[in-house]
Parts: sequence; structure tokens; C-alpha cells
Amino acid sequence: MSLTDQRIIALGDELFAALRSRSVLEPLTNREAGIDIEDAYRISLRFLSRREAEGERVIGKKIGVTSKPVQDMLGVHQPDFGFLTDRMHVANGSTVSIAGSGLIQPRAEGEIAFVLKKDLKGPGITEEQVLDATEYVAPCFEIVDSRIRDWKIKIQDTVADNASCGVFVVGDARIDPRSLDLAAATMEIHKNGQHVASGVGAAVQGHPATAVAWLANTLGRYGIPFLAGEVILSGSLAPLLPASPGDRFEMSIAGIGTASIGFEA
Repeated sequence: MSLTDQRIIALGDELFAALRSRSVLEPLTNREAGIDIEDAYRISLRFLSRREAEGERVIGKKIGVTSKPVQDMLGVHQPDFGFLTDRMHVANGSTVSIAGSGLIQPRAEGEIAFVLKKDLKGPGITEEQVLDATEYVAPCFEIVDSRIRDWKIKIQDTVADNASCGVFVVGDARIDPRSLDLAAATMEIHKNGQHVASGVGAAVQGHPATAVAWLANTLGRYGIPFLAGEVILSGSLAPLLPASPGDRFEMSIAGIGTASIGFEA
């Protein structure tokens, strides 16, 4: 049985309050036995509407939990999806205040971002159509975060929580996605000068454009299009990396470029 409209609103409001107060909630899946993906998505829309009411503006979408290392780490075995707003976007090379940006238990992901030049609306979107609609790809750090205590999430928890999104930074490169083999692109991440992770584009559902097509088709079933100019995050190429005050992360993706982000209290 799906949750009532009143319960959807209440849970979306709880997540919004947790974001603003930097507090955590017990897993929704422990509290709502009947919660399903449809409920979770409706909760996420309520959560988003509260942010938009305070002036935030949607500038893109994200897919997460796409690679096996991330799925194994979180115990979630299908992708999640959510929205990016203008207040989540930070400049490349920035040092982000964890408290000031509302982060609670952040982790860094290295990804490939797609920036669109054409609208796309699923279902039925193919990888080829994704590439045709993409103006450029760029390296990206997504800083994921969870309003769920200790990251004890199931797929319904993370979808409701806007796909556990915190902030993101896009590198300065502007690369034609057809100029290289995105599936073969290799990524290296350094944390405080030490090499901590490697990844490859194929880790994301075999090809980053495959992940973006899945996201376009999944959101399309809810009537949500991709729009020209939007940033689409295609999923992490390597396991998540905890971030604390004083940490700085740098990444490079062969053939694409670099991105960096630092953290302070």
C-alpha cells in the first residue's frame, strides 16, 4: 500500500528540516513498512519543493549508486536519481565549509558530468541520443551526503533523500564526448596529496552515456525532461571517499581534465 499524501508531505518536510538543521533521521524504510520507489520519489519532490520555495533553482539531475563498488559499499543494488540545484553547485578549486553548506556526513565521488545542448525526454532515449544532445563532458566531484543516520540506507531512503546529494563541482574542461572513448577513460583521485582511488568510465553501467540514458528514461516516466543547459551527473567511477575538515581532493580523468575541492569546518 502506498503512503498517504499526508505522510509523503510529512516525510519530505522531515528531510528538509534535517538538511537545514544538519541533523539525521532514522531510515524511512525502518519506519514505513510499505514505502516503495514511487513513494520515495514523491517524498523527494516534496523535499525539492521546500528548497525551491526558498529560492533554489533546478539546474540538472543526477544518477547515483551506478557502480558495483558503490553498490557494495552502501548495500544498495540499483541506481538512485535526484535533482541538482544552483545552491549545490560550487566553483572548481573551492574550499567548502561543511557546516556552511549544510553537509552532515559527506563523501566524495569522482564522476563525468554531461552538459546538454538539447532537451531530452524519455522513455526511449538511447546512448546515441545522449551523445548527440551533449554539448560537452567535464570531470566532476559530487559530494554525496545523507540525511539518514550512518548511511543506513535502502534504495527508497536514498531516492527520498534526493539521491543523497550534497554539493558538486565541475572541472573547467569542455570536451566533446565523441572525441574519446568514455568507457575507457581512466580516473585517478588524490586526497591530501596521496593517491586514494582509481576508476574507469566502464564502471558506470558499462558506459557513462548508458547511465545518462537510464536516468532520462527513468525520469521520463515521471514526466520530468532533461533540458538544454542542464548538468547531468553520470555516477561515481570509484568507491566513495569520506571527507573531513582540512581534506582536499584532486582528480584527473585521462582525455578530459581535472577538478578539485577542499573542505573546512
